[in-house]
Amino acid sequence: MIRPAGMGALAALVLVPTASAQTETATPIEIVTPQRVLVVLAHPDDELFMAPAIAALARQGALVTLAYATQGDAGPGVSAYVPGEELADVRLQEAFCAGQELGAPVVISFNRGDGKLGVDAHRKGAAALGLLSDFTTTVPVQNLVLTWGPDGGYGHADHRMVSALTTQIVQAMPAAKRPRLLYVGIPSGTRPDVPEMSGWAETDPALLTETIAYTPADLEAAKAAVQCHVTQFDATARAGMMPLLDATIWQGKVHFRPAF
Repeated sequence: MIRPAGMGALAALVLVPTASAQTETATPIEIVTPQRVLVVLAHPDDELFMAPAIAALARQGALVTLAYATQGDAGPGVSAYVPGEELADVRLQEAFCAGQELGAPVVISFNRGDGKLGVDAHRKGAAALGLLSDFTTTVPVQNLVLTWGPDGGYGHADHRMVSALTTQIVQAMPAAKRPRLLYVGIPSGTRPDVPEMSGWAETDPALLTETIAYTPADLEAAKAAVQCHVTQFDATARAGMMPLLDATIWQGKVHFRPAF
């Protein structure tokens, strides 16, 4: 779940790029032959934090799958829905919509319960153990896996668990079969100066050694994807989110660091 930025600050920042603190030595990711790419997420709308990168990979010919640990059944956002099954169904449809806009029509939901992944994660019957089993059949057949870093973006327990469980599976695989695992990150000094993002983690640019560059068309696809998430963001937030992230954090490329 991505929290919307404050509207007044968002409008002010969209047109004002920050001084770049991004490393110029990061390696761009290019898809030479069709690859299977898995984007592992906690909730519908989490894909927005790397949306233009997803669109770029799909445009280059990658077979991109969006995999959500939950359906976001606990997060009504700005909607009138109450937490529960009806909200989950709507948010899953929003995820399908976003996937179509980004060129990633394959969407998987494991429906493990929004907000439950960090609860008694080691105990029998825990949502996290169920998700680990789900991931075991999905992650190993990929060439590239993108997910949250250990910080979970802003510390969300579901985000952290998705990152940890994905890492657990990949680190156990033999090198010859191991997919590349990349964590999305915010280069230090580029985080938007809005109160709602003050708790988001930053990463030393020297560690963000891989990037996915995007074109204006990819950014337009990302803008279309955010329009799908009407339960989570009002019209102003949906219009301003991608220009804000483009002008501050991304500046033409989404940044990642290798897990290994």
